[in-house]
Amino acid sequence: MSPPPDDEPPVKATSKEPVARLVNVPNALCAIRFVGSFVLIGLAIAQATNAFVVLLGFLLMTDWVDGKLAILLKQQTKFGAKLDTVADVSLYTALLFGLFWLKGTEIASQWPWMGLAIVSYALSVSIALIKFGGFPSYHTRAAKTCWFLASVAAIALFAGWSTWPIRLAAIAVTATNLEAVAITFVLNAPHVDLPSIYHAWKLRQNP
Repeated sequence: MSPPPDDEPPVKATSKEPVARLVNVPNALCAIRFVGSFVLIGLAIAQATNAFVVLLGFLLMTDWVDGKLAILLKQQTKFGAKLDTVADVSLYTALLFGLFWLKGTEIASQWPWMGLAIVSYALSVSIALIKFGGFPSYHTRAAKTCWFLASVAAIALFAGWSTWPIRLAAIAVTATNLEAVAITFVLNAPHVDLPSIYHAWKLRQNP
């Protein structure tokens, strides 16, 4: 989901939330993205490239729309932020699998770049797990930029235009993951929806 406005302070991820608040449209979109990711894997295995691309486009749009709706409908929740993270990880894992299964030959030369992005994400998750015992759900502005770049890279690949956007997306993802590592080091407690390392630093100075 999209980060909250700068004048809304982040809330600790451990805060309790009424169950009724968790049943909303943004969270439903996240759930659809999570389930749809497994369908994507099935379509890739079945070599249904066209259906894979159509579903991928739909699921990517849910990632953009859920955050906008959460803000518009005032339905931002800490649970939603974490569900969004799980759905995103599922979707991009399915996308990587689909790229390997359907376009393995075309992207063979891009795996070092993609591997760099994967390793940097594993590093950010590992550090968050060690320090806070959970996955990072910061949803930074840089992460939203990566969503756009990854979408463009996937479209360019499946349309047969070029593979170079994959490198650009991989570099951006790596930089975003390194920012997440820095945020984890700066924070004294787990938080969700932090726009940037600057906001994490401000939160540390004014808890």
